[in-house]
Amino acid sequence: MDWFLLYLALGAFSGFFAGLLGIGGGSVMVPLLVMLFAAQGFPVALTMPLALGSSMAAILFTSISSVRAHQAHGAVDWRIVRRITPGILLGTWIGSHIAARIPARELGFLFMAFILYVSTQMLLGFKPKPGREMPGRAGVGLVGVGIGAFSCLVAIGGGALSVPFMVWCNVEMRRAIGTSAAIGFPIALGGAAGYAFNGGQVENLPPGALGFVYLPAVAGMVVSSVLTAPIGARWAHRLPVVKLKRIFAGVLLLLALKMLWSLMA
Repeated sequence: MDWFLLYLALGAFSGFFAGLLGIGGGSVMVPLLVMLFAAQGFPVALTMPLALGSSMAAILFTSISSVRAHQAHGAVDWRIVRRITPGILLGTWIGSHIAARIPARELGFLFMAFILYVSTQMLLGFKPKPGREMPGRAGVGLVGVGIGAFSCLVAIGGGALSVPFMVWCNVEMRRAIGTSAAIGFPIALGGAAGYAFNGGQVENLPPGALGFVYLPAVAGMVVSSVLTAPIGARWAHRLPVVKLKRIFAGVLLLLALKMLWSLMA
């Protein structure tokens, strides 16, 4: 029960930022899940893939709650969602197969390096060229493959990639966040299925694990995250865009530094 309460708290925290920033919550969940799983005595080699798979499964439900709140503000571009989803599904399938074959430590460094890159760009306030627009259907689909594969590797809902990409293409920040929340669902669907399947034959999994998806953690995070994600989404439409970007970057940077500390320990 003590662990379940911690999962509830983690879900509430990550759900709020999922709604606020359209990041799915994985960038919040993964480093904290790694620490919780290690504290419970799970095999060290399994903590990272279990954190990644469990995060993906929880994002399935968080993204639904978040996108409904953003849709109420008209902040979801469904045309982008329809164009990018086929590439997303292909990319998550590729990413889940790669992730099952990468050692946990190297996977952690990959996650940390990417988060540092994105957060630094946001903090420095890089601005896109005024005339830049979203690419055509084929281009968006190809971008979707990359976002899906990388999101699956580091178990994020895609927002840490898709939001900067859309902002780079001059999509308004709040609309990019709302659209990213919708993109998070196919990423989580493909990713969770892949982690469950690829972990199915692994030995020494803890009781309650479905492959690399630890169901007790998923249940706790889902219960609370679906309640707090709409609250975060409402705040996303109240805060100034500049402040939103700084919050986005600051949260990612802190998490990356925390993961670096864990990996170096």
